[in-house]
Amino acid sequence: MDLLDSRRLTGPNLWLPRAGAILELRLEAGEEGLVELWRREVVVFLAALGWQNEEIALRPYRGGAQCAFTAPFDALYAATEVAEAAWARATATFQGVEPLNFEAEVERLQQEIELEIRPALRALRAEAERRGVSFFADDEWVSVGSGTGSLAWPADALPDFATIDWSEVHDIPLALVTGTNGKTTTVRLLAAIAEAAGKTAGLTSTEGISVGGEVAALGDFSGPQGARALLRDRRVEIAILEVARGGLLRRGLAVERADVAVVTNVAEDHLGEYGIFDLDDLAEAKLSVARALAFAPKSATRGHGRLIAPADDPHLTPRAAALANLHALPLAHFGFDAASVEPGLGAFLSNESILTLALGQGARAEVIAAADVPIAFGGAARHNVANALAALAAAQALGLPIAAMAQGLSTFGRAQSNRGRAELIELQGRVDSLGPLSASTLDGVRALVDYAHNPHGLAALFQLAAAIPAQRRLLVLGQAGDRDDEAIRDLARTAWRCHPDHFVVKEMVGMLRGRELGEVPALLARTLLELGAPAEAIEIADGEVDAVRKALVWARPGDLLILLLHTERDAALAVLDPMRKP
Repeated sequence: MDLLDSRRLTGPNLWLPRAGAILELRLEAGEEGLVELWRREVVVFLAALGWQNEEIALRPYRGGAQCAFTAPFDALYAATEVAEAAWARATATFQGVEPLNFEAEVERLQQEIELEIRPALRALRAEAERRGVSFFADDEWVSVGSGTGSLAWPADALPDFATIDWSEVHDIPLALVTGTNGKTTTVRLLAAIAEAAGKTAGLTSTEGISVGGEVAALGDFSGPQGARALLRDRRVEIAILEVARGGLLRRGLAVERADVAVVTNVAEDHLGEYGIFDLDDLAEAKLSVARALAFAPKSATRGHGRLIAPADDPHLTPRAAALANLHALPLAHFGFDAASVEPGLGAFLSNESILTLALGQGARAEVIAAADVPIAFGGAARHNVANALAALAAAQALGLPIAAMAQGLSTFGRAQSNRGRAELIELQGRVDSLGPLSASTLDGVRALVDYAHNPHGLAALFQLAAAIPAQRRLLVLGQAGDRDDEAIRDLARTAWRCHPDHFVVKEMVGMLRGRELGEVPALLARTLLELGAPAEAIEIADGEVDAVRKALVWARPGDLLILLLHTERDAALAVLDPMRKP
Protein backbone atom coordinates (compact mmCIF):
# COMPACT_ATOMS: atom_id res chain seq x y z
CA MET A 1 0.00 0.00 0.00
CA ASP A 2 1.25 3.47 -0.89
CA LEU A 3 -0.12 6.98 -0.61
CA LEU A 4 0.84 8.38 -4.01
CA ASP A 5 -0.67 11.85 -3.79
CA SER A 6 -2.73 14.05 -1.49
CA ARG A 7 -4.09 17.21 -3.06
CA ARG A 8 -6.79 19.85 -3.09
CA LEU A 9 -9.61 19.82 -5.62
CA THR A 10 -10.41 23.50 -6.01
CA GLY A 11 -13.57 23.17 -8.10
CA PRO A 12 -16.18 20.70 -9.38
CA ASN A 13 -14.43 17.59 -10.65
CA LEU A 14 -14.69 13.99 -11.78
CA TRP A 15 -15.35 12.79 -8.25
CA LEU A 16 -17.24 15.58 -6.52
CA PRO A 17 -19.74 18.36 -7.32
CA ARG A 18 -17.58 20.98 -5.60
CA ALA A 19 -14.20 21.60 -3.99
CA GLY A 20 -12.61 19.07 -1.67
CA ALA A 21 -9.58 16.84 -1.10
CA ILE A 22 -8.44 13.59 -2.70
CA LEU A 23 -5.96 10.80 -2.04
CA GLU A 24 -4.40 8.71 -4.81
CA LEU A 25 -3.59 5.22 -3.50
CA ARG A 26 -1.63 2.27 -4.84
CA LEU A 27 -3.01 -1.02 -3.49
CA GLU A 28 -1.81 -4.58 -3.81
CA ALA A 29 -4.12 -7.58 -4.09
CA GLY A 30 -5.86 -8.13 -0.76
CA GLU A 31 -5.59 -4.49 0.31
CA GLU A 32 -8.86 -3.32 -1.28
CA GLY A 33 -10.53 -3.25 2.16
CA LEU A 34 -8.44 -0.20 3.02
CA VAL A 35 -10.76 1.96 0.94
CA GLU A 36 -13.77 1.17 3.13
CA LEU A 37 -11.67 1.58 6.28
CA TRP A 38 -10.63 5.05 5.06
CA ARG A 39 -14.26 5.97 4.36
CA ARG A 40 -15.29 5.01 7.88
CA GLU A 41 -12.49 7.07 9.40
CA VAL A 42 -13.36 10.12 7.28
CA VAL A 43 -17.01 9.95 8.31
CA VAL A 44 -15.98 10.07 11.97
CA PHE A 45 -13.48 12.90 11.42
CA LEU A 46 -16.02 15.02 9.49
CA ALA A 47 -18.59 14.62 12.26
CA ALA A 48 -16.06 15.55 14.95
CA LEU A 49 -14.96 18.64 12.99
CA GLY A 50 -18.51 19.83 12.40
CA TRP A 51 -18.27 19.57 8.63
CA GLN A 52 -21.88 18.66 7.91
CA ASN A 53 -23.37 17.41 4.63
CA GLU A 54 -20.03 16.68 2.97
CA GLU A 55 -19.97 14.09 0.19
CA ILE A 56 -17.53 11.17 -0.02
CA ALA A 57 -16.49 9.56 -3.31
CA LEU A 58 -14.55 6.31 -3.72
CA ARG A 59 -13.21 5.22 -7.10
CA PRO A 60 -11.33 1.91 -7.09
CA TYR A 61 -9.37 0.94 -10.20
CA ARG A 62 -6.89 -1.75 -11.04
CA GLY A 63 -3.90 -1.38 -8.78
CA GLY A 64 -5.25 1.49 -6.75
CA ALA A 65 -8.06 3.80 -5.73
CA GLN A 66 -9.04 7.44 -5.40
CA CYS A 67 -10.69 8.57 -2.18
CA ALA A 68 -12.20 12.05 -2.05
CA PHE A 69 -14.60 14.20 -0.06
CA THR A 70 -16.03 17.71 -0.33
CA ALA A 71 -14.84 20.35 2.11
CA PRO A 72 -15.21 24.08 2.81
CA PHE A 73 -13.60 26.04 -0.02
CA ASP A 74 -11.39 28.03 2.37
CA ALA A 75 -10.10 25.01 4.32
CA LEU A 76 -8.81 22.77 1.56
CA TYR A 77 -5.26 22.46 2.88
CA ALA A 78 -6.73 21.33 6.18
CA ALA A 79 -8.98 18.96 4.24
CA THR A 80 -5.93 17.20 2.83
CA GLU A 81 -4.68 16.81 6.39
CA VAL A 82 -8.02 15.23 7.32
CA ALA A 83 -7.75 12.81 4.39
CA GLU A 84 -4.22 11.83 5.40
CA ALA A 85 -5.14 11.41 9.07
CA ALA A 86 -7.96 9.07 8.07
CA TRP A 87 -5.52 7.14 5.87
CA ALA A 88 -3.01 6.81 8.71
CA ARG A 89 -5.67 5.42 11.05
CA ALA A 90 -7.07 3.10 8.35
CA THR A 91 -3.66 1.62 7.54
CA ALA A 92 -2.86 1.16 11.22
CA THR A 93 -6.11 -0.73 11.73
CA PHE A 94 -5.47 -2.81 8.63
CA GLN A 95 -1.99 -3.73 9.86
CA GLY A 96 -3.19 -4.47 13.37
CA VAL A 97 -1.19 -1.73 15.09
CA GLU A 98 -2.32 1.05 17.41
CA PRO A 99 -3.70 3.99 15.36
CA LEU A 100 -3.04 7.64 16.08
CA ASN A 101 -5.01 9.02 19.01
CA PHE A 102 -8.30 10.23 17.53
CA GLU A 103 -8.96 13.07 20.00
CA ALA A 104 -5.44 14.42 19.60
CA GLU A 105 -5.78 14.32 15.79
CA VAL A 106 -9.11 16.15 15.91
CA GLU A 107 -7.59 18.87 18.09
CA ARG A 108 -4.65 19.24 15.70
CA LEU A 109 -6.96 19.40 12.68
CA GLN A 110 -9.20 21.99 14.31
CA GLN A 111 -6.16 24.19 14.85
CA GLU A 112 -5.22 23.79 11.16
CA ILE A 113 -8.75 24.73 10.11
CA GLU A 114 -8.81 27.81 12.36
CA LEU A 115 -5.58 29.05 10.80
CA GLU A 116 -6.98 28.66 7.29
CA ILE A 117 -10.61 29.77 7.34
CA ARG A 118 -11.43 33.41 6.53
CA PRO A 119 -14.83 34.69 7.71
CA ALA A 120 -14.72 37.76 5.45
CA LEU A 121 -14.05 35.56 2.42
CA ARG A 122 -16.94 33.28 3.36
CA ALA A 123 -19.27 36.23 3.76
CA LEU A 124 -18.32 37.63 0.35
CA ARG A 125 -18.83 34.27 -1.33
CA ALA A 126 -22.20 33.78 0.35
CA GLU A 127 -23.38 37.17 -0.86
CA ALA A 128 -22.21 36.44 -4.42
CA GLU A 129 -24.08 33.14 -4.34
CA ARG A 130 -27.19 34.88 -3.01
CA ARG A 131 -27.04 37.33 -5.91
CA GLY A 132 -26.40 34.57 -8.45
CA VAL A 133 -22.99 35.76 -9.65
CA SER A 134 -19.61 34.03 -9.83
CA PHE A 135 -16.98 34.11 -7.12
CA PHE A 136 -13.27 33.39 -7.63
CA ALA A 137 -10.52 33.30 -5.02
CA ASP A 138 -6.83 32.44 -5.03
CA ASP A 139 -3.79 33.38 -2.98
CA GLU A 140 -3.48 36.83 -4.58
CA TRP A 141 -6.90 37.99 -5.77
CA VAL A 142 -10.59 37.62 -4.95
CA SER A 143 -13.31 38.60 -7.41
CA VAL A 144 -17.07 38.53 -7.99
CA GLY A 145 -18.84 38.50 -11.34
CA SER A 146 -16.97 37.90 -14.59
CA GLY A 147 -15.62 39.85 -17.55
CA THR A 148 -17.25 43.25 -17.94
CA GLY A 149 -19.20 42.57 -14.76
CA SER A 150 -16.27 41.63 -12.54
CA LEU A 151 -14.85 43.38 -9.50
CA ALA A 152 -11.58 42.20 -7.93
CA TRP A 153 -9.61 42.96 -4.76
CA PRO A 154 -6.26 41.86 -3.32
CA ALA A 155 -6.80 38.78 -1.19
CA ASP A 156 -5.49 40.59 1.88
CA ALA A 157 -7.72 43.66 1.42
CA LEU A 158 -11.28 42.39 1.12
CA PRO A 159 -14.16 44.87 1.35
CA ASP A 160 -17.26 44.50 3.48
CA PHE A 161 -19.72 43.01 0.99
CA ALA A 162 -22.33 45.55 2.09
CA THR A 163 -20.18 48.38 0.70
CA ILE A 164 -19.92 46.89 -2.80
CA ASP A 165 -21.92 48.44 -5.63
CA TRP A 166 -23.52 45.19 -6.73
CA SER A 167 -25.27 46.94 -9.62
CA GLU A 168 -21.91 46.78 -11.43
CA VAL A 169 -21.56 43.04 -10.92
CA HIS A 170 -22.81 40.46 -13.40
CA ASP A 171 -21.65 37.38 -15.28
CA ILE A 172 -20.85 37.14 -18.96
CA PRO A 173 -21.68 34.18 -21.25
CA LEU A 174 -19.18 31.38 -20.67
CA ALA A 175 -18.29 28.29 -22.70
CA LEU A 176 -16.01 25.40 -21.76
CA VAL A 177 -14.29 23.24 -24.38
CA THR A 178 -12.56 19.96 -23.61
CA GLY A 179 -11.64 16.76 -25.45
CA THR A 180 -8.52 14.92 -26.54
CA ASN A 181 -8.01 16.72 -29.84
CA GLY A 182 -9.40 19.88 -31.43
CA LYS A 183 -9.86 21.91 -28.24
CA THR A 184 -7.70 24.88 -29.17
CA THR A 185 -9.06 25.16 -32.71
CA THR A 186 -12.67 24.91 -31.48
CA VAL A 187 -12.04 27.61 -28.85
CA ARG A 188 -10.55 29.88 -31.51
CA LEU A 189 -13.41 29.22 -33.95
CA LEU A 190 -16.00 30.08 -31.31
CA ALA A 191 -14.12 33.25 -30.42
CA ALA A 192 -14.03 34.24 -34.11
CA ILE A 193 -17.81 33.79 -34.31
CA ALA A 194 -18.31 35.89 -31.17
CA GLU A 195 -16.06 38.64 -32.56
CA ALA A 196 -18.05 38.58 -35.81
CA ALA A 197 -21.15 39.13 -33.67
CA GLY A 198 -19.58 42.30 -32.29
CA LYS A 199 -18.53 40.83 -28.94
CA THR A 200 -15.13 41.22 -27.31
CA ALA A 201 -14.24 37.57 -26.90
CA GLY A 202 -11.70 36.29 -24.40
CA LEU A 203 -10.20 32.84 -24.67
CA THR A 204 -7.76 30.65 -22.81
CA SER A 205 -5.90 27.73 -24.33
CA THR A 206 -2.76 25.66 -24.10
CA GLU A 207 -1.07 28.46 -26.04
CA GLY A 208 -2.12 31.53 -24.10
CA ILE A 209 -4.79 34.08 -23.24
CA SER A 210 -6.32 36.32 -25.90
CA VAL A 211 -8.77 39.20 -25.60
CA GLY A 212 -10.40 40.71 -28.67
CA GLY A 213 -7.96 38.88 -30.92
CA GLU A 214 -4.93 40.30 -29.12
CA VAL A 215 -2.55 38.06 -27.17
CA ALA A 216 -2.60 38.93 -23.47
CA ALA A 217 -0.27 36.16 -22.28
CA LEU A 218 1.70 33.30 -23.82
CA GLY A 219 1.98 29.81 -22.34
CA ASP A 220 -0.30 27.02 -21.23
CA PHE A 221 -3.30 28.71 -19.61
CA SER A 222 -5.80 25.87 -20.00
CA GLY A 223 -6.11 25.43 -16.23
CA PRO A 224 -7.66 27.39 -13.34
CA GLN A 225 -5.01 30.14 -13.32
CA GLY A 226 -5.73 31.12 -16.90
CA ALA A 227 -9.48 30.96 -16.41
CA ARG A 228 -9.41 33.27 -13.39
CA ALA A 229 -7.12 35.76 -15.12
CA LEU A 230 -9.42 35.96 -18.15
CA LEU A 231 -12.65 36.15 -16.17
CA ARG A 232 -11.27 39.10 -14.17
CA ASP A 233 -10.53 41.07 -17.37
CA ARG A 234 -13.20 43.76 -17.60
CA ARG A 235 -12.82 44.04 -21.37
CA VAL A 236 -14.24 40.55 -21.95
CA GLU A 237 -17.89 40.27 -23.03
CA ILE A 238 -17.93 36.54 -23.75
CA ALA A 239 -15.44 33.93 -22.48
CA ILE A 240 -14.36 30.62 -24.01
CA LEU A 241 -12.12 28.42 -21.87
CA GLU A 242 -10.11 25.45 -23.06
CA VAL A 243 -10.21 22.79 -20.35
CA ALA A 244 -7.26 20.40 -20.52
CA ARG A 245 -7.19 16.91 -19.04
CA GLY A 246 -4.33 17.62 -16.64
CA GLY A 247 -5.92 20.58 -14.88
CA LEU A 248 -9.30 18.89 -14.84
CA LEU A 249 -7.93 15.86 -12.99
CA ARG A 250 -5.40 17.66 -10.79
CA ARG A 251 -7.60 20.49 -9.52
CA GLY A 252 -11.06 20.24 -11.10
CA LEU A 253 -12.92 22.95 -12.96
CA ALA A 254 -11.99 26.59 -12.53
CA VAL A 255 -15.65 27.65 -12.62
CA GLU A 256 -18.81 26.44 -10.92
CA ARG A 257 -21.20 27.65 -13.59
CA ALA A 258 -21.11 27.82 -17.38
CA ASP A 259 -23.60 28.30 -20.21
CA VAL A 260 -22.11 25.74 -22.58
CA ALA A 261 -19.73 22.80 -22.31
CA VAL A 262 -18.34 21.08 -25.40
CA VAL A 263 -16.55 17.72 -25.47
CA THR A 264 -14.92 17.37 -28.89
CA ASN A 265 -13.81 13.71 -28.76
CA VAL A 266 -11.84 11.16 -26.76
CA ALA A 267 -8.83 9.25 -28.04
CA GLU A 268 -5.93 7.35 -26.53
CA ASP A 269 -3.59 9.83 -24.90
CA HIS A 270 -2.14 10.05 -21.38
CA LEU A 271 -3.80 6.76 -20.44
CA GLY A 272 -2.58 5.27 -17.17
CA GLU A 273 -2.49 8.64 -15.37
CA TYR A 274 -4.85 9.56 -12.51
CA GLY A 275 -6.57 6.18 -12.72
CA ILE A 276 -7.65 6.75 -16.33
CA PHE A 277 -6.90 3.51 -18.17
CA ASP A 278 -9.25 3.37 -21.17
CA LEU A 279 -11.51 5.52 -23.32
CA ASP A 280 -14.55 4.90 -21.13
CA ASP A 281 -12.61 6.29 -18.15
CA LEU A 282 -11.45 9.22 -20.26
CA ALA A 283 -14.99 9.96 -21.44
CA GLU A 284 -16.17 10.14 -17.82
CA ALA A 285 -13.31 12.48 -16.96
CA LYS A 286 -13.96 14.82 -19.88
CA LEU A 287 -17.71 14.87 -19.21
CA SER A 288 -17.06 16.18 -15.71
CA VAL A 289 -17.35 19.63 -17.38
CA ALA A 290 -21.09 18.98 -17.09
CA ARG A 291 -20.72 19.69 -13.35
CA ALA A 292 -20.61 23.40 -14.24
CA LEU A 293 -23.79 23.22 -16.29
CA ALA A 294 -25.99 22.23 -13.36
CA PHE A 295 -24.73 25.37 -11.60
CA ALA A 296 -23.53 24.37 -8.16
CA PRO A 297 -25.18 26.12 -6.48
CA LYS A 298 -27.90 26.80 -9.04
CA SER A 299 -28.72 30.48 -9.19
CA ALA A 300 -32.23 31.85 -9.09
CA THR A 301 -31.73 33.78 -12.32
CA ARG A 302 -30.04 31.24 -14.61
CA GLY A 303 -31.07 27.77 -15.68
CA HIS A 304 -28.95 24.82 -16.63
CA GLY A 305 -26.36 25.23 -19.38
CA ARG A 306 -26.18 23.11 -22.54
CA LEU A 307 -23.96 20.07 -22.95
CA ILE A 308 -22.60 19.46 -26.46
CA ALA A 309 -21.13 16.10 -27.49
CA PRO A 310 -20.41 14.13 -30.68
CA ALA A 311 -23.44 12.42 -32.15
CA ASP A 312 -21.79 9.08 -32.84
CA ASP A 313 -18.94 8.51 -30.39
CA PRO A 314 -19.38 5.11 -28.69
CA HIS A 315 -17.72 6.34 -25.50
CA LEU A 316 -19.06 9.90 -25.23
CA THR A 317 -22.52 9.86 -26.82
CA PRO A 318 -24.32 7.46 -24.47
CA ARG A 319 -22.63 8.89 -21.38
CA ALA A 320 -23.56 12.44 -22.38
CA ALA A 321 -27.16 11.36 -22.84
CA ALA A 322 -27.19 9.68 -19.42
CA LEU A 323 -25.73 12.79 -17.75
CA ALA A 324 -28.21 15.08 -19.47
CA ASN A 325 -31.07 12.86 -18.35
CA LEU A 326 -29.77 12.63 -14.78
CA HIS A 327 -29.31 16.39 -14.31
CA ALA A 328 -32.05 17.60 -16.68
CA LEU A 329 -29.44 19.27 -18.88
CA PRO A 330 -30.22 20.49 -22.40
CA LEU A 331 -28.18 18.33 -24.80
CA ALA A 332 -26.98 19.07 -28.33
CA HIS A 333 -24.91 17.03 -30.76
CA PHE A 334 -22.62 17.62 -33.70
CA GLY A 335 -21.70 15.17 -36.44
CA PHE A 336 -21.50 14.50 -40.14
CA ASP A 337 -24.85 12.70 -40.37
CA ALA A 338 -28.09 14.69 -40.20
CA ALA A 339 -30.04 11.71 -38.90
CA SER A 340 -27.78 11.48 -35.83
CA VAL A 341 -28.37 15.14 -34.89
CA GLU A 342 -31.94 15.92 -35.93
CA PRO A 343 -34.62 16.28 -34.63
CA GLY A 344 -32.69 17.70 -31.67
CA LEU A 345 -30.33 20.66 -31.44
CA GLY A 346 -26.80 20.93 -32.79
CA ALA A 347 -24.90 21.02 -36.05
CA PHE A 348 -24.31 18.59 -38.91
CA LEU A 349 -23.09 18.36 -42.49
CA SER A 350 -25.93 18.37 -45.01
CA ASN A 351 -25.44 17.17 -48.58
CA GLU A 352 -21.90 16.25 -47.47
CA SER A 353 -20.85 19.87 -47.96
CA ILE A 354 -22.98 22.39 -46.03
CA LEU A 355 -22.46 23.12 -42.34
CA THR A 356 -26.02 23.23 -41.01
CA LEU A 357 -27.74 23.93 -37.70
CA ALA A 358 -30.38 21.61 -36.31
CA LEU A 359 -32.99 23.86 -34.70
CA GLY A 360 -35.17 21.16 -33.15
CA GLN A 361 -38.18 19.18 -34.36
CA GLY A 362 -36.58 18.66 -37.75
CA ALA A 363 -36.05 22.35 -38.51
CA ARG A 364 -32.67 23.35 -39.92
CA ALA A 365 -30.71 26.37 -41.11
CA GLU A 366 -27.79 26.20 -43.53
CA VAL A 367 -24.84 28.27 -42.35
CA ILE A 368 -21.88 27.92 -44.71
CA ALA A 369 -20.39 25.60 -47.30
CA ALA A 370 -17.38 23.60 -46.18
CA ALA A 371 -15.57 24.97 -49.24
CA ASP A 372 -15.86 28.45 -47.72
CA VAL A 373 -14.27 27.46 -44.38
CA PRO A 374 -10.50 27.94 -44.87
CA ILE A 375 -9.38 25.42 -42.24
CA ALA A 376 -11.62 22.74 -43.77
CA PHE A 377 -9.49 22.69 -46.94
CA GLY A 378 -12.57 22.16 -49.10
CA GLY A 379 -13.81 19.46 -46.73
CA ALA A 380 -10.60 17.40 -46.90
CA ALA A 381 -9.72 18.30 -43.28
CA ARG A 382 -12.55 16.27 -41.77
CA HIS A 383 -11.27 16.88 -38.25
CA ASN A 384 -11.56 20.63 -38.76
CA VAL A 385 -15.04 20.24 -40.23
CA ALA A 386 -15.92 18.45 -36.97
CA ASN A 387 -14.34 21.28 -34.95
CA ALA A 388 -16.35 23.83 -36.93
CA LEU A 389 -19.57 21.89 -36.29
CA ALA A 390 -18.80 21.78 -32.57
CA ALA A 391 -18.22 25.55 -32.60
CA LEU A 392 -21.53 26.09 -34.42
CA ALA A 393 -23.41 24.02 -31.85
CA ALA A 394 -21.80 26.08 -29.07
CA ALA A 395 -22.53 29.37 -30.85
CA GLN A 396 -26.15 28.31 -31.20
CA ALA A 397 -26.34 27.60 -27.46
CA LEU A 398 -24.87 31.05 -26.73
CA GLY A 399 -27.50 32.72 -28.92
CA LEU A 400 -25.04 34.11 -31.47
CA PRO A 401 -26.59 35.01 -34.85
CA ILE A 402 -26.25 32.74 -37.87
CA ALA A 403 -24.73 35.56 -39.95
CA ALA A 404 -21.93 35.87 -37.40
CA MET A 405 -21.38 32.10 -37.52
CA ALA A 406 -20.89 32.23 -41.28
CA GLN A 407 -18.63 35.27 -41.09
CA GLY A 408 -16.50 33.86 -38.29
CA LEU A 409 -15.97 30.51 -40.01
CA SER A 410 -15.25 32.09 -43.38
CA THR A 411 -12.55 34.42 -42.06
CA PHE A 412 -10.91 32.14 -39.50
CA GLY A 413 -7.75 30.47 -40.76
CA ARG A 414 -6.66 33.38 -42.89
CA ALA A 415 -3.72 35.60 -41.95
CA GLN A 416 -2.29 32.91 -39.64
CA SER A 417 -5.23 33.15 -37.21
CA ASN A 418 -4.83 29.44 -36.44
CA ARG A 419 -1.05 29.50 -36.53
CA GLY A 420 0.51 26.07 -36.20
CA ARG A 421 -2.80 24.17 -36.48
CA ALA A 422 -3.38 22.55 -39.88
CA GLU A 423 -1.55 25.54 -41.37
CA LEU A 424 -0.53 25.06 -45.00
CA ILE A 425 2.41 27.25 -46.02
CA GLU A 426 3.60 27.79 -49.60
CA LEU A 427 7.38 28.20 -49.60
CA GLN A 428 9.75 29.98 -51.94
CA GLY A 429 13.41 30.89 -52.03
CA ARG A 430 16.52 28.81 -51.52
CA VAL A 431 17.75 26.78 -48.58
CA ASP A 432 21.28 28.06 -48.99
CA SER A 433 19.98 30.88 -46.79
CA LEU A 434 20.21 28.32 -43.97
CA GLY A 435 23.88 27.69 -44.59
CA PRO A 436 26.14 25.77 -46.97
CA LEU A 437 24.33 22.39 -46.59
CA SER A 438 22.31 22.78 -49.76
CA ALA A 439 21.53 25.24 -52.50
CA SER A 440 18.25 23.68 -53.67
CA THR A 441 15.18 25.80 -54.36
CA LEU A 442 12.07 25.74 -52.21
CA ASP A 443 9.79 26.98 -54.98
CA GLY A 444 6.84 24.58 -55.15
CA VAL A 445 7.48 23.12 -51.68
CA ARG A 446 4.63 23.23 -49.17
CA ALA A 447 4.71 22.79 -45.40
CA LEU A 448 1.74 21.52 -43.40
CA VAL A 449 2.22 22.53 -39.76
CA ASP A 450 0.16 21.00 -36.98
CA TYR A 451 0.08 20.21 -33.26
CA ALA A 452 -0.97 16.54 -33.66
CA HIS A 453 0.54 14.66 -30.73
CA ASN A 454 -1.27 11.33 -30.53
CA PRO A 455 -2.35 8.62 -32.99
CA HIS A 456 -5.89 9.98 -33.30
CA GLY A 457 -4.69 13.47 -34.17
CA LEU A 458 -1.97 12.18 -36.49
CA ALA A 459 -4.42 9.98 -38.41
CA ALA A 460 -6.75 12.98 -38.88
CA LEU A 461 -3.87 15.10 -40.14
CA PHE A 462 -2.78 12.44 -42.59
CA GLN A 463 -6.30 12.34 -44.00
CA LEU A 464 -5.83 15.99 -44.90
CA ALA A 465 -2.25 15.49 -46.12
CA ALA A 466 -3.41 12.73 -48.47
CA ALA A 467 -5.66 15.26 -50.23
CA ILE A 468 -2.73 17.62 -50.88
CA PRO A 469 -0.90 16.64 -54.09
CA ALA A 470 2.81 15.99 -53.54
CA GLN A 471 5.64 14.15 -55.22
CA ARG A 472 7.17 13.17 -51.88
CA ARG A 473 6.18 13.59 -48.25
CA LEU A 474 8.35 14.15 -45.18
CA LEU A 475 7.17 13.84 -41.58
CA VAL A 476 8.71 15.52 -38.54
CA LEU A 477 7.77 13.23 -35.64
CA GLY A 478 8.29 13.37 -31.87
CA GLN A 479 6.63 12.58 -28.57
CA ALA A 480 6.68 13.72 -24.96
CA GLY A 481 8.45 11.48 -22.48
CA ASP A 482 5.48 10.93 -20.16
CA ARG A 483 3.86 8.40 -22.51
CA ASP A 484 4.74 4.76 -21.93
CA ASP A 485 6.79 2.81 -24.47
CA GLU A 486 3.75 1.21 -26.09
CA ALA A 487 2.04 4.58 -26.61
CA ILE A 488 5.21 5.94 -28.24
CA ARG A 489 5.49 2.88 -30.47
CA ASP A 490 1.81 3.26 -31.41
CA LEU A 491 2.50 6.80 -32.60
CA ALA A 492 5.28 5.46 -34.82
CA ARG A 493 2.97 2.74 -36.17
CA THR A 494 0.35 5.35 -37.06
CA ALA A 495 3.01 7.42 -38.83
CA TRP A 496 4.25 4.40 -40.78
CA ARG A 497 0.76 3.49 -42.04
CA CYS A 498 0.78 6.72 -44.04
CA HIS A 499 4.16 5.85 -45.63
CA PRO A 500 6.03 9.17 -45.72
CA ASP A 501 9.12 9.09 -47.92
CA HIS A 502 11.32 10.51 -45.19
CA PHE A 503 11.20 10.94 -41.39
CA VAL A 504 12.89 13.50 -39.20
CA VAL A 505 12.56 12.21 -35.63
CA LYS A 506 12.93 15.09 -33.20
CA GLU A 507 13.96 15.40 -29.59
CA MET A 508 11.50 17.34 -27.39
CA VAL A 509 13.85 18.71 -24.76
CA GLY A 510 11.14 20.63 -22.93
CA MET A 511 9.02 17.50 -22.54
CA LEU A 512 11.50 14.81 -21.46
CA ARG A 513 9.39 14.29 -18.31
CA GLY A 514 11.66 11.74 -16.69
CA ARG A 515 13.15 10.24 -19.85
CA GLU A 516 16.84 10.40 -20.77
CA LEU A 517 17.92 12.67 -23.60
CA GLY A 518 17.62 10.74 -26.87
CA GLU A 519 15.50 7.95 -25.40
CA VAL A 520 12.20 8.79 -27.09
CA PRO A 521 13.66 9.55 -30.56
CA ALA A 522 15.59 6.27 -30.38
CA LEU A 523 12.39 4.35 -29.57
CA LEU A 524 10.48 6.03 -32.41
CA ALA A 525 13.30 5.40 -34.90
CA ARG A 526 13.72 1.79 -33.81
CA THR A 527 10.02 1.14 -34.24
CA LEU A 528 10.02 2.67 -37.73
CA LEU A 529 12.97 0.48 -38.69
CA GLU A 530 11.18 -2.61 -37.39
CA LEU A 531 8.15 -1.68 -39.50
CA GLY A 532 10.28 -1.52 -42.64
CA ALA A 533 11.49 2.06 -42.97
CA PRO A 534 14.93 2.22 -44.63
CA ALA A 535 17.65 3.50 -42.32
CA GLU A 536 18.55 6.23 -44.81
CA ALA A 537 14.95 7.53 -44.64
CA ILE A 538 15.26 8.39 -40.92
CA GLU A 539 17.12 11.40 -39.52
CA ILE A 540 17.42 12.40 -35.88
CA ALA A 541 17.10 16.08 -34.92
CA ASP A 542 18.08 17.56 -31.58
CA GLY A 543 15.03 19.83 -31.48
CA GLU A 544 12.21 21.28 -33.56
CA VAL A 545 14.26 24.08 -35.11
CA ASP A 546 16.88 21.57 -36.17
CA ALA A 547 14.12 19.30 -37.49
CA VAL A 548 12.65 22.05 -39.68
CA ARG A 549 16.09 22.90 -41.04
CA LYS A 550 16.72 19.25 -41.90
CA ALA A 551 13.32 19.06 -43.60
CA LEU A 552 14.07 22.14 -45.73
CA VAL A 553 17.45 20.77 -46.78
CA TRP A 554 15.78 17.49 -47.86
CA ALA A 555 12.97 19.21 -49.79
CA ARG A 556 12.72 19.73 -53.51
CA PRO A 557 9.95 21.27 -55.67
CA GLY A 558 6.66 19.38 -55.38
CA ASP A 559 7.28 18.04 -51.88
CA LEU A 560 5.02 18.29 -48.84
CA LEU A 561 6.68 18.71 -45.45
CA ILE A 562 4.42 17.59 -42.60
CA LEU A 563 5.79 19.37 -39.56
CA LEU A 564 4.51 18.40 -36.12
CA LEU A 565 5.59 21.29 -33.90
CA HIS A 566 5.04 21.53 -30.15
CA THR A 567 7.66 22.84 -27.73
CA GLU A 568 9.64 25.12 -30.09
CA ARG A 569 6.85 25.97 -32.49
CA ASP A 570 7.33 29.73 -32.68
CA ALA A 571 11.10 29.44 -33.13
CA ALA A 572 10.64 26.75 -35.78
CA LEU A 573 8.02 28.80 -37.62
CA ALA A 574 10.40 31.77 -37.52
CA VAL A 575 12.71 29.69 -39.73
CA LEU A 576 9.88 29.29 -42.25
CA ASP A 577 8.49 32.83 -42.11
CA PRO A 578 11.07 34.45 -44.43
CA MET A 579 10.33 31.72 -46.97
CA ARG A 580 6.53 32.09 -46.96
CA LYS A 581 5.08 32.85 -50.35
CA PRO A 582 2.91 36.00 -50.14
